[in-house]
Amino acid sequence: MENWFSPRATKTTVPIIRVTKDTLPRWLRKQPRRVGQWVRANGYKASVGRHLAIPGDDGKIAVVLLGPCKDGMPWDLAGLPRALPAGRYALQDELDGDAATAAALGWALGCYQFTRYKRHAKPIESTLVWPPKCRRDEVARLYDAIAMVRDLITTPADDMGPSELEHAARDLAGRHGAQIEVITGDQLLVENYPAVHAVGRACDDPPRLIDIRWGDPNAPKVTLVGKGVCFDTGGLDLKPANGMLLMKKDMGGGAHVLGLAHAIMDAGLGLRLRVLVPAVENNVAGNAFRPLDVLQTRKGITVEVGNTDAEGRLILCDALAEADRESPELIIDFATLTGAARVALGAEVPALFSNRNEWAEAFLASGDEVNDPLWRMPLVKRYRRHLESKVADISNTANTRYGGAITAALFLQRFVTRPWVHIDVMAYNLDRRPGRPPGGEAMGLRAMYHALAARYPVSTDVPEAPPREEVALPAPKKKAAPKKKAAPKKKAAPKKKAAPKKKAAPKKKAAPKKKAVPKKKAAPKKKAAKKSRRRSS
Repeated sequence: MENWFSPRATKTTVPIIRVTKDTLPRWLRKQPRRVGQWVRANGYKASVGRHLAIPGDDGKIAVVLLGPCKDGMPWDLAGLPRALPAGRYALQDELDGDAATAAALGWALGCYQFTRYKRHAKPIESTLVWPPKCRRDEVARLYDAIAMVRDLITTPADDMGPSELEHAARDLAGRHGAQIEVITGDQLLVENYPAVHAVGRACDDPPRLIDIRWGDPNAPKVTLVGKGVCFDTGGLDLKPANGMLLMKKDMGGGAHVLGLAHAIMDAGLGLRLRVLVPAVENNVAGNAFRPLDVLQTRKGITVEVGNTDAEGRLILCDALAEADRESPELIIDFATLTGAARVALGAEVPALFSNRNEWAEAFLASGDEVNDPLWRMPLVKRYRRHLESKVADISNTANTRYGGAITAALFLQRFVTRPWVHIDVMAYNLDRRPGRPPGGEAMGLRAMYHALAARYPVSTDVPEAPPREEVALPAPKKKAAPKKKAAPKKKAAPKKKAAPKKKAAPKKKAAPKKKAVPKKKAAPKKKAAKKSRRRSS
């Protein structure tokens, strides 16, 4: 990202001047006549999202005029990096810290490209001088979080299955000194995550629950839960081809909580963070779960499967029950849960549900402040009747076609008692806008981060920060050391050979004793293998 910014202006730096239809005439009156002629010749009227490069006497760009952006910050500058020729540019506006930070973030997001499968990607050759009051660390932090979300979602399912999502989570945990544990395959049944197992068991890449912990154990607890359906065929209630086309994005909720977790950990917010991502593929096979099956759940609530294509809420209910068990101060879940939310709000505004007004209002206000909008929808209690089942405690689908986003949220609400916020998100750009190319997208992430940063600011007690990382990282190493020290204990065997010296005559008896030693050595190895199969961490 640093390649897209310059530390300072030089004599050849080109100024970027933001103008409107009202301010453009005033600016032109102060310029040489040729500048006005150039502007009129190009028909430039400072229209929304339009820019104009004006040449100097030497033919090189002397100034760039930028019309207003209808989307506002941080997207004002997002269209320029690809539109301007190679060079160094500087924004001339005097901005406060928040605006300068947003402008720089917009420039960085305008430089973003997903290039994993492209042999020849066009490089960005224009750079922006860091605005004077910009918080560079926050720009880098939020860009990295958003780019992570975009990359994970845009990557196709053949390279982003449950095991690859786990790998991404392990990389994130290692980067921040967090602890991570992963429960995989049939071990989910042993650990009582039956719904996660049922949804993912038909895939060759086994289902798993990713569990990350970070921060001071004594700090307020905040738990993030993300839907990690790496691909959704719909199961035995198979989707049509066009409905399956974008289902690589169905792990978008898991991608969002990993990106948000990065921002939280990188900033060092004053909270105890836990991240839970049930990662599965909803496939078709002989052992796939079926319509009208009754599934057990971690909370003990039985669920009748009204439709196998409503699988996201099934894996989330187990993860939410585990999140709720610890009684955190706040639970936040992100999920690409319903098409009904997209019908209601479109593809660009996530739906927010919450059982606590104060939290809902805080996140909505934060979204308005940083131009990352959310829209609250109601948890209509009387709609709970639509989730009733004749054979189980609850059905995973409603008996009506209306209010699908609400009934899905009501289903999830059955599994939580603590303050809870649910974000039903599209997680994908269907068209191209400045700084937002088609593909995976982080929606609501900046809103949630800024609200959490305001509620749980970075601790001013600097000495406490290093111990958090030191406790998390060396722990696995200390556990590994005893296993290596077990070898020296085996060296004690030669001391036992002293006994055979006294019994030199019966050589045949000495031989069995030597054979007995390998048998005892072999037993621990087999036990160790069984343990490794039971749980990976």
